Amino acid sequence: MLRRQFIRNTALTSALLAMGSKDLLAFFQQQPAWKIKMLTEEVGVFTERGGTILFTVTKDGIVVVDAQFPEQSQHLIDELKKKESPFKLLINTHHHGDHTAGNISFKGIVPHVLAHANSLTNQQAEAARQKAEDKQLYPDMTYTDTWCESFGKEKICMHYFGAGHTNGDSVVHLQHANIAHMGDLFFNRRHPFVDRSAGANMKSWIKVLDKTRKKLDKKRFMYSVTQVMGMISLEHMRTFQNLPNIFQRFSTSLKKK
Repeated sequence: MLRRQFIRNTALTSALLAMGSKDLLAFFQQQPAWKIKMLTEEVGVFTERGGTILFTVTKDGIVVVDAQFPEQSQHLIDELKKKESPFKLLINTHHHGDHTAGNISFKGIVPHVLAHANSLTNQQAEAARQKAEDKQLYPDMTYTDTWCESFGKEKICMHYFGAGHTNGDSVVHLQHANIAHMGDLFFNRRHPFVDRSAGANMKSWIKVLDKTRKKLDKKRFMYSVTQVMGMISLEHMRTFQNLPNIFQRFSTSLKKK
């Protein structure tokens, strides 16, 4: 496999170097800004601008997790339409605009949008603050603790383990694919943005990670950061286990001053 990839990449590099500057410029201008990477035969990820989108194409239809921005979500929709399978559900891991602004592109295409109840409340409040209610497609379905439904051979479950980087973060677990989308609960080896206006709680966030690890042990975890996607192992999540002690020592030190 590696040898084939090396030969392919070498051939591509040689072809690009053989082009003139104008041809090379034209080549790169023709390349789409977005990327789709299939993780399994049915599950893939879309990256462009905003939180990484996860999708699965099942025999019952297409389920999409998060929506980035309108332009980006339309790029994804155009590609997934080529699958000639209906859109069944759009899931939001939380309310932030780089995950929900693209919901509007799914209006009239997907029958339902699903998120945690607090995520809906936060999205409505943020839209009102920005006077952008007309640009929203709000979830018409919400849950509070756990939600599960099967699509083809894939069973999708959403779990809420408490406040994290907001008070409405969901962990979306594709059981058959053995993949969990963490939204912005877990960044690439660093803590997430702390949105206190939306109920973020860093002490609780550590507990959320621990609950996630215990509930979904031996699963693969996908973290979502702007233009970054990766699969992360439980070993990396365990590096945060010492944070409660750090927070405790820090809090004690402040009280003594």
